[in-house]
Amino acid sequence: MDIRQINEEYSVSGQITVDDLDEIKAQGFKSIVCHRPDGEEPGQPAFADIAARAEELGIKIKHVPVGPMGVTEEAISGMMDALDDFDRPMLGYCRSGARSTNTYQKTLQLRG
Repeated sequence: MDIRQINEEYSVSGQITVDDLDEIKAQGFKSIVCHRPDGEEPGQPAFADIAARAEELGIKIKHVPVGPMGVTEEAISGMMDALDDFDRPMLGYCRSGARSTNTYQKTLQLRG
């Protein structure tokens, strides 16, 4: 797990696992947004499995997948909802962290 801080409220990572969630909690993250579609590559952890453990730990979690079409209006809307509803600091993840970074930055641009 390679967590990179974007600012005080938001950091990004590549794919996380269920086993990473205890460390994510220990690092103080209060919420997670997954920008990776399920089934993107073989062996990828299912969002539902990660969400179940996150919720057990008291971490809010939302699935806002960003697929081949890139950052869509739907993804930006989902990210806005997460930013409105979830406590921070927040962790976004996808395969490499790039989609999580792009979605967050585009959402911030729209918010002004």
